Amino acid sequence: KSGLDPGGAWHAWGMACLKAGNLSSAREKFNRCLKPPMDLNQLNHGSRLVQDVIQYLESTVKPILIADDDYFATLRELEATLRTRSLSLEMMCEGKIQHNSYYQECLFYLHTYGTNLAIISFYMRHDCMREALLHLLNKECPSEVFIEGIFVPSYERGKLHMLENLLETIDPGLESWGVYLIATCKYLQRKNYYHILYELQQFMKDHVRAAMTCIRFFTHGAKSYTELGGKQTWLLKIKDHLKVYLQEVSRSSGRKKMAFTFRKKMSATDVSRHINTVDLQMEVTKFLHRCESSGTSQTTDSSLPTLFGNNNMKMDVACKVMLEGKNIEEGFGIAFRVLQDFQLEATEVYSKVAKQLVKQQKYSEIRQLLKCVNESGVAAKNDGDNIILNCLNEFKNIPAEDLDNLIQDMDSDENKIQAYVMCNKLRSAYLVSVRQEKTRAVQLVQQVWQLAENNGDDVVKAICAQWL
Repeated sequence: KSGLDPGGAWHAWGMACLKAGNLSSAREKFNRCLKPPMDLNQLNHGSRLVQDVIQYLESTVKPILIADDDYFATLRELEATLRTRSLSLEMMCEGKIQHNSYYQECLFYLHTYGTNLAIISFYMRHDCMREALLHLLNKECPSEVFIEGIFVPSYERGKLHMLENLLETIDPGLESWGVYLIATCKYLQRKNYYHILYELQQFMKDHVRAAMTCIRFFTHGAKSYTELGGKQTWLLKIKDHLKVYLQEVSRSSGRKKMAFTFRKKMSATDVSRHINTVDLQMEVTKFLHRCESSGTSQTTDSSLPTLFGNNNMKMDVACKVMLEGKNIEEGFGIAFRVLQDFQLEATEVYSKVAKQLVKQQKYSEIRQLLKCVNESGVAAKNDGDNIILNCLNEFKNIPAEDLDNLIQDMDSDENKIQAYVMCNKLRSAYLVSVRQEKTRAVQLVQQVWQLAENNGDDVVKAICAQWL
């Protein structure tokens, strides 16, 4: 008459029937106020009303007490026992639910009015992980339901190995679980749970991704190569994973192709290349670790470069190796291999090293660098000259004698003239210009004359004018 929603009254009546042990009558009352969810895969446990019903039913069930302990049971427990047919109340040793009317009642309400997550969570609470997994597969639940309902509770309760065993028992190839496992890996990565991620990847036999996680363990948080020196076991693990992957690929290539749809694939060529990178990183790590230990290391970088980064980072590694040894020659061999293996821009790296040497006032080392570059066998004709030209931006900081020595080391007269002009040594530029072939000499001397006029250098201007 008053137009109020009768749902609350039906729910209260249903709860009263439950408490009186009248299960069939409770079903009838709840049928008038409970509704199934619009989306069974929504990430919640259904309506509050349904959760209240499940909570009451679960709290009512008590495990049967054995032998003499019966005498100590309270009257209320005994009444509950009688109401729920005590003979069927026990749990099986595996934790499976036997034919207990209150548990069956829970399942009725969950399947009629609950979400898939609520059903799966119920099974998990009562150690029925197998039933939870089978329900997930049968209903083709989304990955979020697997993660929230099964995976997270499993690792929080220390039952990850049990979960892995069951996944394998239900599907030895794990193909049915592929989508769920990949989604779980992404979830663990977002959460930064890398140790659990690595364990899961090993279980999945996803060796390429496991190797990538090992790279993260090796590089993450390290502030020095001394630290990386203590983490070299991760490099060995990367190699192990990649080698196992290569063996599996070669085994399966002989037979019918195996459908490892969810495991990361990589060509044998790429895997071999990555193994070479690991070997080279081990060499770099040992070398720089030794340099840091012996105190020859001088550069302090905010980030620690490794060969697992992008090309810019690999170039930083090559620079670091050359600069941190006792001299340029000591680290040049390893740096040269880094440049060759990754096809990096060698001149750019050598120029960066030369600029650092200028800052460190190690001018003789720049000449040592040029010698190493020329002896490497792959240097282009002007590489040495370009290295010197690139570091002459800092010419004001270079003592006159060292500056002259560097420019004298250049091969090309044209480059020498350019270098002298850069350093405002117009008289020296003039002296080299006049040694050139007549037509070219005229052009060069005219340029020097123009520069002398711009700079107000009357002496050089007069010399140039006289020669012209």
